[in-house]
Amino acid sequence: MVGPLYNHTMDTSVTFFLAGIPGLQSSHLWLAISLSAMYTITLTGNTLIMTVIWMDSTLQEPMYHFLCVLAAVDIVMASSVVPKMVSIFCSGDSSISFNACFTQMYFVHAATAMEIGLLLAMAFDRYVAICKPLHYKSILTHQVTLGMNVTITIRAVTAMTPLSWMVSHLPFCGSSVVLHSYCEHIAVAKLACADPTRSSLYGLVVSSIIVGSDVVFIAASYILILRAVFGLSSRNAQLKALSTCGSHVGVMALYYLPGMVSVYVAWLGQDVVPLHIQVLLADLYLVIPPTLNPIIYGMRTKQMRERIWNLLMHWLFGHSNLGS
Repeated sequence: MVGPLYNHTMDTSVTFFLAGIPGLQSSHLWLAISLSAMYTITLTGNTLIMTVIWMDSTLQEPMYHFLCVLAAVDIVMASSVVPKMVSIFCSGDSSISFNACFTQMYFVHAATAMEIGLLLAMAFDRYVAICKPLHYKSILTHQVTLGMNVTITIRAVTAMTPLSWMVSHLPFCGSSVVLHSYCEHIAVAKLACADPTRSSLYGLVVSSIIVGSDVVFIAASYILILRAVFGLSSRNAQLKALSTCGSHVGVMALYYLPGMVSVYVAWLGQDVVPLHIQVLLADLYLVIPPTLNPIIYGMRTKQMRERIWNLLMHWLFGHSNLGS
């Protein structure tokens, strides 16, 4: 007999078992090595960016504030899933407690929602810097930048809290094997002995609205940026702006496309796309952007490269030009 749609009292004694990537068990060791390398780059690159921006008084423009928050979100997002994935792939330690599972679920979804909002904020920052350079400081004041970051955080929390609540209050009385490498909400909801359609539909609709609206505004920003760039008289200035915008759009495509494809594929089911492809897509959009963001948004910027180099020289040899 099917249980109630939602329990108001959660059975936190349930232990889930993550299956990793079903069908690719023979590749788990190589996946663990790859993930470990990418996680190391994520932690190192994003920590360097946060430290440099925090310590350097010259990096106080809105772009660097957004970049600092993005680096923190990337660390949270990668740290929510990668250590457990590596544990599964290396040692086969697939068990995860009820509370740990839903904590992971919440942080993953909240971090992804924040990442999307920050990419929009950074696209708007570039639009103002290129299209309205004389009004940049008057438009993106410290108060406006802080307000945008707070709004992005509130939107992520308010959008994702109901999703985690709905899934965590489903009754679980059958299989406890999650056919995924982390506690992805649709994979967990499928284990419930009640109809999970409401929570799955909520996740689909909210993801579509957030991503859809943000993509529209990001596309509009870059279209206006490209119009301004092609109006520049200097060929070198055009190429530099196009190179910067192109790398930003590339990172966004790597984030949005696998993310949304994984959401719709999970909704459509295994009959449409093999399960291991579904899981790989979901894993990639949580791991690749945090690895590439420090390189694309940080290392490609001359000022950031110089400040990071100075910081490393200070740590290694005790001299630095930070803040000068």
